[in-house]
Amino acid sequence: MDVSVKRRLRLRPVTWSDKSLLEHWDSQPQVIAANPNERWNWQAELGHPTDWCRQYIAEHDGHPIGFVQIIDPAREESGFWGEAVPGLRAIDIWIGEPDQLGKGYGTTMMQLALAHCFAVAEVNAVLVDPLADNRRAHRFYERLGFHFLEQRRMGGDICWIYRLERHEWLG
Repeated sequence: MDVSVKRRLRLRPVTWSDKSLLEHWDSQPQVIAANPNERWNWQAELGHPTDWCRQYIAEHDGHPIGFVQIIDPAREESGFWGEAVPGLRAIDIWIGEPDQLGKGYGTTMMQLALAHCFAVAEVNAVLVDPLADNRRAHRFYERLGFHFLEQRRMGGDICWIYRLERHEWLG
């Protein structure tokens, strides 16, 4: 990846003014394909901030290109992750527009998200849950150092759970 891309991409906290953008991205084919059985309720998400969830807009040169969510699965209220132990984080990520795919933004977004996660001393591992049939996502996470743990039903989907340990990230 071009080093200048990495320098020009940043994560900023989501604000209420991002609602229409997030709803638009939620209708894009690559976002639907990554999460076909559930739609985000942005009215509720943005109107109910929590200390166990952080949401970011990825911007490249000031233009929004994607979304990142980092949660503490042990404290997440819906129980989506089941019985999660303290010291974990889980990341959701997507590129908003199809024409922004394949430019290295996802890699940089994940690196920035992982840096946020591991900046907290008590975080010892990060989880991701791509769909079981999303081979492209599996390769993406494996290139970043994630290791396959198990196949699991997550909500209405069959997912592959991947984990990245702190010591592997800091390597």
